[in-house]
Amino acid sequence: MRRVLSLGLLGCWLCLPVQAAPYEVEPEAVGELDLLALAEEGAISGETLAALLALRRAGVDPRLATRATLYGLPGLTYAEVDALLRARMRGGGSRAVSSGGLTEEEERRLASFLVRREPGRLVGDARLLMAFAASDSLPPPAALQVRAGGLAGLRAGVLLSLARRRLGVLRRDEGRRALVVEAPGTAVLLPKLYAQWTGARASVLAGTYRLGFGQRLTLDTTSLPSPDGFLPDDGVRPPGALERECLVGGTGCEPEERLSDVTPDFAWDEGFRGLAGTVRGPVGAGAELSLTGFGSYQRRSLQRSAVLDRSGCMDPRGTCRAPDVLVPLSGSHVEKLTARTLPGVFHEWAGGGNATLSLSPRAHVGVTGWAARPVWSLEGARLDFQPGARFPAGGGFGAVGLDAAWGRGAVDLFFEGTRSFDAAPEGGGGFAALQRTVLSSERRELEVALRYYGRDFANPYSGAPSGPDSLEGLRVRNEVGARVRYLQREEGAWRVRGQVDAWTLPADGATPGTAGTMHLRASARADWLAWSRFQPSLQVELRDSDTGVCSGDASADSSVQDEAGSCSRGRYGVTARVRSEVAEGVTVAVQYGYARVEEPEARGPRYDGQAVLDVRLAPTESLKLGGRVVWKDEDLSERSRLRQELRTAVDASWAAFRAVTARARYAWVLDLKDASVARVPPDPPRHLFHLELETRF
Repeated sequence: MRRVLSLGLLGCWLCLPVQAAPYEVEPEAVGELDLLALAEEGAISGETLAALLALRRAGVDPRLATRATLYGLPGLTYAEVDALLRARMRGGGSRAVSSGGLTEEEERRLASFLVRREPGRLVGDARLLMAFAASDSLPPPAALQVRAGGLAGLRAGVLLSLARRRLGVLRRDEGRRALVVEAPGTAVLLPKLYAQWTGARASVLAGTYRLGFGQRLTLDTTSLPSPDGFLPDDGVRPPGALERECLVGGTGCEPEERLSDVTPDFAWDEGFRGLAGTVRGPVGAGAELSLTGFGSYQRRSLQRSAVLDRSGCMDPRGTCRAPDVLVPLSGSHVEKLTARTLPGVFHEWAGGGNATLSLSPRAHVGVTGWAARPVWSLEGARLDFQPGARFPAGGGFGAVGLDAAWGRGAVDLFFEGTRSFDAAPEGGGGFAALQRTVLSSERRELEVALRYYGRDFANPYSGAPSGPDSLEGLRVRNEVGARVRYLQREEGAWRVRGQVDAWTLPADGATPGTAGTMHLRASARADWLAWSRFQPSLQVELRDSDTGVCSGDASADSSVQDEAGSCSRGRYGVTARVRSEVAEGVTVAVQYGYARVEEPEARGPRYDGQAVLDVRLAPTESLKLGGRVVWKDEDLSERSRLRQELRTAVDASWAAFRAVTARARYAWVLDLKDASVARVPPDPPRHLFHLELETRF
């Protein structure tokens, strides 16, 4: 179990922007709802959010963690991690052994990510989560996570969910010659379940899992920065924004249902489901060979817009629009489904493996290969993927790649090259390569990353870093880029970090004329930390894509591409923040951001503003309180179209007993658009609640 934890968390630093502590910010509060709030405000990326949540859920034992795992913790450079490992190897007294070499300050700062696992002792936890809004007319959705392990190398976990808006089985109605799905209803789901055994040289898992290897280019579903194997999967995402209660069009709902909002059900990512195993053994003097194999049979959901019905599409390229999906109501009456995602549209067989020869903790060479094949279960329908879907059309797909790493002194080098293959009519697969160089010391670190993703490189299970624009549903495709990141700090005094990312499209995308398009993103942040009563920070950012001709996939990031696909937008912003520990257990932070945004076909630029007030109180060791007010305006000159809102949240955490913790959050959201001129009527005030009860044993 120790080894698999290390495999699953190996180096949590590549799925994020990669610098020492490879995150845009070092979060002051790392609860799941706090991290979701930071992502919603744009303070951290979706990749950073996924990695931090994975770190919190799995936990890192500093006494057992690998070099790369420790590097994934916020605030540590490679040089510092190497010093920790050397101290751990030497022993350094009982304090060094129990803490894994971390200082008391580092343990305090990283407490939310650290765990201590004692062999032969049964440990586990259970979490009950609920969410609801004042406007709900349905019972609140709920999720239950339970994990236990520690005896005889065994570990098990389960995720249960109460869904109130679950769609039924998808089928084809020959009489209507259309796809039909049963009306949404209430269901108790068991989406994730696993059992794992770990020994000294082998590990086996049955159930739901994630896995990845190397630089995440050939295969990665972990959302972790530098994965090297499989880890159990029982993750769940709490509901975000409200959605319309009615899921069908026409007269399928009562008038009040068509206008009212409801809390969505809990959601989760669909990883792999089946068997995975690893065996390891020494090879020669100081080397180790690791072999991993996996097999999966997963039922996957798909967006309606990604489904292609070839039985009604005569275009061999599959450019027909997605078929309508009907919902039978009372009698023979049917209505069109308005929900975006269809559960269990196809089944996927997948399998593969990895072989890695480790010559030292900083040097290895490995090969990874996998293949998958979708199985469409609807009789009477010839379904396939639309060109804009994440999965290649035509049948099976997969990838084979080689990765290597070498490090000595202050230098670490990483490389991975991959060849994908598929059965798409105008594809067949392509090549991709990623190379990273990192120079590190205890107080500064520099990384240079180079990447090439071919026009035909279609790999839906690649997690490599890329720009936000996409081609046919995939971001890691049709891109040549370079990224430079730098961090320097004086402990307890100041910290500076910056990054520059530039990339171009080597070939035309879905629309002719995209080749040669240039994109640039840059940001820098400086924090002064010398005095706890006054800690100011300043951040500047630049996003520019107006350096070439661009017209392409409308699924690209909105800051780079507009709805019509014309890339000429830029964003230039500055954010100032002041944090103060005004007294023991009382922290206040104030932030204001201002940005200039250049929109395509607009008469002039628009100006955005955002202000944040964050207050944290800890009256006692068992009680923590917080309040957060966020004002956001995406066009300061008018109040008729874009996002303009005021969000206030109050949360509390109470450790009622030593092993039981209750958490609650209330959020009030007010739409600030002017109803007399707004293009879309402003939403009524929303009242949102999140409740969580956690027990550890």
